Amino acid sequence: MVDKLFKYLGGDRSIWVVVMFQALLSLLLVYSSIVTLAYKYQGGNTFYYVIKHGGFVLSGFVIIYLVHRVNYRYFSRIAQFLVWFVIPLLLLTLVTGNDINNAKRWLTIPIINQSFQTSDLAKIALIMYIARFLAIKKDALNDYGGTFIPVMGVILLVVGLILPANLSTALVLFMLSMMLLFMAGVSIRNLLSVIPVGLAALVLVIAVYKVSPDTFPRFKTWEARIERFGSDEPNPNGNYQADQAKIAIATGGLFGKGPGNSTQRNFLPSSFSDFIYAIVIEEYGMIGGIGMVFLYMILLYRSLKIVQKAKGSFAANLVLGLSFGLVIQGLINMMVNVNLLPVTGQTLPLVSMGGTSMWFTSIALGIILSVSRTIEEQEKEVKDVVEPKHGRKFEKA
Repeated sequence: MVDKLFKYLGGDRSIWVVVMFQALLSLLLVYSSIVTLAYKYQGGNTFYYVIKHGGFVLSGFVIIYLVHRVNYRYFSRIAQFLVWFVIPLLLLTLVTGNDINNAKRWLTIPIINQSFQTSDLAKIALIMYIARFLAIKKDALNDYGGTFIPVMGVILLVVGLILPANLSTALVLFMLSMMLLFMAGVSIRNLLSVIPVGLAALVLVIAVYKVSPDTFPRFKTWEARIERFGSDEPNPNGNYQADQAKIAIATGGLFGKGPGNSTQRNFLPSSFSDFIYAIVIEEYGMIGGIGMVFLYMILLYRSLKIVQKAKGSFAANLVLGLSFGLVIQGLINMMVNVNLLPVTGQTLPLVSMGGTSMWFTSIALGIILSVSRTIEEQEKEVKDVVEPKHGRKFEKA
């Protein structure tokens, strides 16, 4: 039965298994953690959110399947214009986006009335652009004026437009971009030259905030979160989310309370999204928490195996960027939940509730599997030439 299923699914089987397993866990965890939201908005009808989330999960699978059937080389062509489409979209978000908690991160798609974070699309667009740019410039990676300055200009522009409303995403995307440049062979000296620019930008942001606080309304939130995280002193306002997450983790023990038996879901804000990992540990224990980390490590390991087999630098950089992006986001979410990082608002990919987040994660996974599927087809073609179906090998002349 499994073989019949994978007959229609190309690409790395281990990644497909990880995706399926995380999707199943996502449904169980969302059903368990959605109680408070259901009572607040749907009169206690938890099935409303489970069915809605299930629809997003199912559509995510459809997206992965459709995208993985596309030859990855087409994404190089798409990257040419997608990044230039994203830049005005990010600007539009800053000006007219939906304002939630002093952050304009969302735009609403008119036809389906579904809001989405434009930064999710920007992450994929920028990684595709960098992968294409580095493939084209692979023989001139250390040409400071002809290669480094142009690609850094695009990176800083995209990251700069994300930063005012979403600091954590901007920082993760910037570090991911630097990692791609470094792994492609761009010299450390060129990469270090960005530091003065970054420091100058930071000083400028702080100066503008001091003069006009309304320009960066999220700055005060960032400052407060970092201060609370780094302070050992009792805080009258407290860090409610982090404290409730600690309680969930502490009461989970080794084996957890069992599926659906969470109590902190009634007190922990965003237990179905930003803090869903705390619910994982509360219900499934330390073993479940380690198992979740293990799933992301499998995804990263199998992606690196795909990179090793990739026939071109575009494919390798594309898989590197997308896989590291998903895994780093997941690790940041988990580190926030266990109080190793300040609260950031990063969701757990493929697990947290969220429609368009699930869709963009699915697109990224579909592209990774597209590269893997293409490699498999190329290997099969070579094998068929060397060893035809009747089993006899061609003899050398």
